[in-house]
Amino acid sequence: MTATDRAPDGTPAAAALRALHHGPRLPLVLPGPWDAASARVFADAGFPALATPSAGIAASLGYEDGRTPADEMFAAVARIVRSVDIPVSADVEAGYGLSAKELVGRLADTGAVGCNLEDTDPATGALRDPQEQADWLAQVRAEAGDALVINARIDTFLHAGRYPDAQKAQDAEETVRRGRLYAAAGADCVYPILAPPSLLADLAARIGLPLNAVVTPDGPTPRELGALGAARITFGPGLQHRAMAAVTGMAERLREELGAGTG
Repeated sequence: MTATDRAPDGTPAAAALRALHHGPRLPLVLPGPWDAASARVFADAGFPALATPSAGIAASLGYEDGRTPADEMFAAVARIVRSVDIPVSADVEAGYGLSAKELVGRLADTGAVGCNLEDTDPATGALRDPQEQADWLAQVRAEAGDALVINARIDTFLHAGRYPDAQKAQDAEETVRRGRLYAAAGADCVYPILAPPSLLADLAARIGLPLNAVVTPDGPTPRELGALGAARITFGPGLQHRAMAAVTGMAERLREELGAGTG
C-alpha cells in the first residue's frame, strides 16, 4: 500500500484511517507491529489499521530506543506496509532532522498514511518550544495535504514524571496549550503520552481532537481507556516486549529440556 492507495473498501487509505478516529466503533485499537511477520498476525486477526512503535522496531533491529538510523526505520516501516493491506501509521519520533518536504516524501515512499511526531527535541532531550513545534506540524500538513494522518505527541507528562496532583494540574494546562496549537496547525489527533487516565476526557474535550492513549503494564485496559475518553489506543513497544517475554520463556524451557550441563 502506498500513500495514494486505497483501503480494501475503496476508500483512500489516509481517509479511511482518519475516519476510524471518529467512530462509530471507538476506541480505535491500533496494535504496534515491529516487523512484517507481526504486522501480518495483527492484520489477519481483523484489526482495521496498525501503528508502528519506534521503540519496538528499534529493539527488533538491535538498537536502543531513539537510536535507530532514519534509513533503517523507514525501511522497516516499508516492509511492514508491504506485508498488509490495511492502513499503517508510522512512529517517526521527532522527524530525524528532515525538512517537512523530505519527511512527507520518505513517509510516502514507505506507504504509511499516518505518523507520530513528538515534541521532545532529540538534540537537547527537552520539550521543544510549542509554537516552533506547531509551525513544524503546519509545514508537514501543508506538504502532505490530506494524504497523512498526523498524531501529535505531547510529552509534558513524560517529562514531568510522577508529581502531586497540583503538578498534574499544571502539566494538564500545558498539555492543553500545546494540544490547541497543534490542532490549529492541522494535527488529526493528539497523544499526551502517559497522561493520567483520569484526565483523558477533560484533555480531549478541551483540545478538541481525538486523543491517543497508550496501554501500560499496570494501567487500564484498552476498553477502559476508551471509556475514560481515549478515541485511539496504542501500545508503544508493549506488544513487542510481551512477545519477547514469550520467546524468553521458550528459550528457558528448551534449555531445561536439554539439561543444565549441555554445552
